[in-house]
Amino acid sequence: MACGAAERGPEPPAFQRHLEASTPRLAHGYGLRSMSALRDQEFGRLAGTVYLDHAGATLFPQSQLTNFTKDLMENVYGNPHSQNITSKLTHDTVEQVRYRILTHFHTTPEDYSVIFTAGCTAALRLVAEAFPWVAQSPENSGSHFCYLTDNHTSVVGMRKVAAAMSVTSTPVKPEDMWSAEGKDAGACDPDCQLPHLFCYPAQSNFSGTRYPLSWIEEVKSGWRSPVNAPGKWFVLLDAASYVSTSPLDLSAHQADFIPISFYKIFGLPTGLGALLVNKHVAPLLRKGYFGGGTAAAYLAGEDFYIPRSSVAERFEDGTISFLDVIALKHGFDALERLTGGMVNIQQHTFALVQYTHSALSSLHYPNGAPVVRIYSDSEFSSPDVQGPIINFNVLDDGGKIIGYSQVDKMASLYNIHLRTGCFCNLGACQRHLGLSEEMVKKHFQAGHVCGDDVDIIDGRPTGSVRISFGYMSTLEDAQAFLRFISAIYLHSPSGQPVPQASISDAGALTSKSDCHSPQEGSCTDPSVCNGSYPDTNIMDLHPSLSKASSIQQTPQDKAAGILNGDPGSHIVTNIYLYPIKSCAAFEVTKWPVGSQGLLYDRSWMVVNHNGICMSQKQEPRLCLIQPFIDLQQRIMVIKAEGMEPIQVPLEEDGEQTQICQSRVCADRVNTYDCGENVSRWLSKFFGRLCHLIKQSPHFQRNARKTPRKGQPPGTAVALSLVNEAQYLLVNTSSILELQWRLNASDEHGKEESFSMKDLISRFRANIITKGARAFEEEKWDEISIGSLHFQVLGPCHRCQMICIDQQTGQRNQDVFQTLSESRGRKVNFGVYLMHSSLDLSSPHFLSVGSEVLPVLKDCGVS
Repeated sequence: MACGAAERGPEPPAFQRHLEASTPRLAHGYGLRSMSALRDQEFGRLAGTVYLDHAGATLFPQSQLTNFTKDLMENVYGNPHSQNITSKLTHDTVEQVRYRILTHFHTTPEDYSVIFTAGCTAALRLVAEAFPWVAQSPENSGSHFCYLTDNHTSVVGMRKVAAAMSVTSTPVKPEDMWSAEGKDAGACDPDCQLPHLFCYPAQSNFSGTRYPLSWIEEVKSGWRSPVNAPGKWFVLLDAASYVSTSPLDLSAHQADFIPISFYKIFGLPTGLGALLVNKHVAPLLRKGYFGGGTAAAYLAGEDFYIPRSSVAERFEDGTISFLDVIALKHGFDALERLTGGMVNIQQHTFALVQYTHSALSSLHYPNGAPVVRIYSDSEFSSPDVQGPIINFNVLDDGGKIIGYSQVDKMASLYNIHLRTGCFCNLGACQRHLGLSEEMVKKHFQAGHVCGDDVDIIDGRPTGSVRISFGYMSTLEDAQAFLRFISAIYLHSPSGQPVPQASISDAGALTSKSDCHSPQEGSCTDPSVCNGSYPDTNIMDLHPSLSKASSIQQTPQDKAAGILNGDPGSHIVTNIYLYPIKSCAAFEVTKWPVGSQGLLYDRSWMVVNHNGICMSQKQEPRLCLIQPFIDLQQRIMVIKAEGMEPIQVPLEEDGEQTQICQSRVCADRVNTYDCGENVSRWLSKFFGRLCHLIKQSPHFQRNARKTPRKGQPPGTAVALSLVNEAQYLLVNTSSILELQWRLNASDEHGKEESFSMKDLISRFRANIITKGARAFEEEKWDEISIGSLHFQVLGPCHRCQMICIDQQTGQRNQDVFQTLSESRGRKVNFGVYLMHSSLDLSSPHFLSVGSEVLPVLKDCGVS
């Protein structure tokens, strides 16, 4: 089944009954406006997409952007620090937005000031640096900085500033804060004015738990104390996550500091936040650095500086992002016009999360085991205790956690966008997942860092999965997510044993007469499909384009037929290079080897109008672009259906090319543009502006993983535009086992069976071998192919690209799902190779039919 957004499929009877019973209780839209109309008119770009990461960033409506753009086109906004008419317009508009923000939070300029910052994190740093800390000394115990462990990283990071000022920092667990009622009230000495700061989130960005706003007054009054310390407590309420879907009344809950980020509420502008400061606290704040616009008077020649009287002007160093501030006006307008306000948004999003939580909790395997483990401190009973966030991990039917990375990859196949990891809230992550400090340190030593896809270490999860709803989320979004979980984890194969692929099986594999198109795409050349194998001299390293095409059209049976050995021989059966990254393969029988791998393998890539590399994950039709290399004429010919072929020289005149920079897998690479002609060709094919760029021959990209043997210490290994290593090898027996599992599934009809040609093309390997047992390649330490020696770097961790049919560009999630289920939820397939030593003083070639000699890890020759 090709998949875009999660499609409606068969559902367990119990799950279907839950949907029918729960649906009538949900709110559908805002007043007279239906959610379908809202989505169609304002969020048409979400068609076919299920976006469930609103806690990360919500989305802006079309009318908000249109009206903001219209505003900019019709008005001239100057620098607010100038005195001209356009600057006065800017100043007045900004001040009006400040008032709008205070009104939104039910307060006034008499009680709070709005300081614009670069985001919530910048607001938190401002508090840390300006708070009137008192250092610990023999005369007093000093100030205390206390923070709930269920806080964002940016709150926890404030302790570094506090430490620099000799202030004690104390993490407070939620359960300890709950039990702190009145027990330290006696510590409140009215004569002691030592300032202390307690920080907690109105809503956990990890679990959606909502902490009582009543804590604000309880802590300030001393009735609830984070620690036993005499002095005066101030409270910072991190409201960034909370106010994205709920109203906050500062007239009732007067925190001293409230940091917010506006993109969490409106979707844009990004990079703009604010710190709301209680007017009673503002005079206590201290400031060191002063920037433009903050001084009432100062001297350059001596230490004389008088700050402006306004709190906002005193702390807004330099020119604020005034156009972004003006954009907020249109954000408020759109939010109120489309929804009627935050109370309606709270009701709508809570109805969705309550329904989804109930349905998700009801999912069980046939043996009664739950499908998910939900991490929460509430029963999702009301919006007072729970926000529109569900944090969970998926379990298998034995109760073991399935890594979040695999869930994320599967979700993307259904075009479901969610968030995984620890969500910049390690304290909550540790608490809910049962991770001790020692475990976290051990995970780091094992190579896990925040934000990566290392999801399971020693059987323990390093993170989880989070979904979150926004004001434009719909019941259909929730049901699509639930169907995805149900379809993937309740419709798994029966688990019957798979026969071990023998060497003779692998040998028989190559005798099949599949039409093997060189581009692994649609077969357009009659000579490709007639099974012919031209009588060419494979020692000719400069074949003409027509001969090169014929060489690469070798079917697997012909590749095997060039050998006169027994079927158990361990040999190379196919060689592929991919001249243009993410485009179709170019198959050869013999090819030169260079310092970066196969000559011209992944030397080019297609980039979008912003210079960002395009891959099949974003643009599946890349697989339909068919490159051919003609070494003799020194050209690459690019073909695609419906397009005239176009030629690109293999090398450009270095003096005529302009070097530009791009990125591949977080690595900076120097490239040059291959010209307007091929850019127009690609742009026409994809229907949007594209460019073809090539790695500069004068730039060396070094591999992060290097061979352990054969290279002198400090030797750099060069890479082309590949993801991780110079070569990727796949074993046909491994493919055969996967094919058996796919075609044995009850869910597949005969018309959906996967051919070997199809599966080989999906894994986009450089070297295909036969003669080893299934997945034996993962036990290799090094191999020799002919005169070439390689270090095996480890398995290739597969992404969603293996779900793309390389002949049609259509997606099918079954390959990824079956591979994940059959390999213990780790989607590994094929191994990376790197030259262990390569003397380029003489030519080297990789050839079909070459003998493969692997060496097992710590064992010897296989």
